[in-house]
Amino acid sequence: MKGFAMLEIGKVGWIEKEAPTCGPLDAICKPLAISPCTSDVHTVWAGAIGDRHNMILGHEAVAEVVEIGSLVKEFKVGDRVIVPAITPDWGSLEAQAGYSMHSGGMLAGWKFSNFKDGVFGELFHVNEADANLALLPDGVDLASATMLCDMVPTGFHGVELADVQFGDTVAVIGIGPVGLMSVAGSALRGASHIYAVGSRPNCIQIAKEYGATDIINYREGDIVEQIMEKTHGKGLDRIVIAGGDVHTINQAIQMLKPGGKIGNVNYLGEGDYIDIPRVEWGCGMSHKTIAGGLMPGGRLRMEKLASLLETKKLDTSKLITHTFNSFDKVEEALFLMKDKPKDLIKPVVIL
Repeated sequence: MKGFAMLEIGKVGWIEKEAPTCGPLDAICKPLAISPCTSDVHTVWAGAIGDRHNMILGHEAVAEVVEIGSLVKEFKVGDRVIVPAITPDWGSLEAQAGYSMHSGGMLAGWKFSNFKDGVFGELFHVNEADANLALLPDGVDLASATMLCDMVPTGFHGVELADVQFGDTVAVIGIGPVGLMSVAGSALRGASHIYAVGSRPNCIQIAKEYGATDIINYREGDIVEQIMEKTHGKGLDRIVIAGGDVHTINQAIQMLKPGGKIGNVNYLGEGDYIDIPRVEWGCGMSHKTIAGGLMPGGRLRMEKLASLLETKKLDTSKLITHTFNSFDKVEEALFLMKDKPKDLIKPVVIL
């Protein structure tokens, strides 16, 4: 089969590989719609997870089931399914402890384009199909559903990690597609003031549509100073980090109230250490909590998130700025994510 792959650090291309085989609990799927992610960019060009050779990229797909294992009960050939980016081993001790995304080791629930071929192939393999796939609801279009694979669950997980509650003041740092979903998730959870930190005009507009009450443009001054001015020196209850670098947590600590919480879902692809300011962290005793997490996967979560689209509580079509209509456009879409033109939020390739 044909696939678009990371050939080595800094190099991508089309390759031919053997088609995957199906285990008794598993499924083989054919992609119907796929989307490249900034994580793919970090993986290839920053070598964020180490060198990978001839590994098919991609972890966001809506697909058709073409083969099922003998023990699969809930799905059949021909089903159209949402495939989450994280596909844990649900019988693992880590899953039983409540951290399925780390089943088998740190981040090991993230299999696609990490240590096994991803979804940018003519076919791809899904482990534990009954637990890791979800049926695509009627009436939800392919492109919008593709945002459920990673953008929605990652953005919402940042909101969960920050423990956003009714009436909380919240900042979302980074309003790319994940951050925009964090804005939407904060609004759904009842946040009052939502400060969206970003600079691109189209992202700013969509952030407002998703519920941002204030925009903090980092090009117009230090974001800590801007936040502290807007909150009259009080700071924030909750912060979701969906962009930035290893220094962003430093800024977040400075503008967080004592007892506040930070939820980080930003993929730190470069740098060796994060920087926590000692004094602003209360010399270690501020009760300012930093939680960083990989999105949960699983059928139940996918079904619940899909129901938000079904009931029009969430519109993910606003994230999609570029649509392509053939498999050979995957490369062009990936390079859009790498180069990030000003009008980009998220590309989707319909096969």
